Amino acid sequence: MMMYKNYPLVRKGNEMYFGYMSDPYVVYLKVESSQKQQDIQVSKSIRLYQMSTDMNSMPVQNAERDNLYEALDVAIAWLKRANRS
Repeated sequence: MMMYKNYPLVRKGNEMYFGYMSDPYVVYLKVESSQKQQDIQVSKSIRLYQMSTDMNSMPVQNAERDNLYEALDVAIAWLKRANRS
């Protein structure tokens, strides 16, 4: 399992889940578009959704960022704020 700033990041294709499933909230990330740079696919547009781990609920908030690092920075802020209570 990959970790980023002490949070697990699970990826399958263009979809990722970020955070601990044992916490009240995780962030779902979806790569909307990517481009090839020197034989490597680089994410160009990432849509992210803060989701309750109660699978019956709708996304709490969403955003779009230009790259994975910006998206993960937003996701970390959301998780720290939502899971501290």
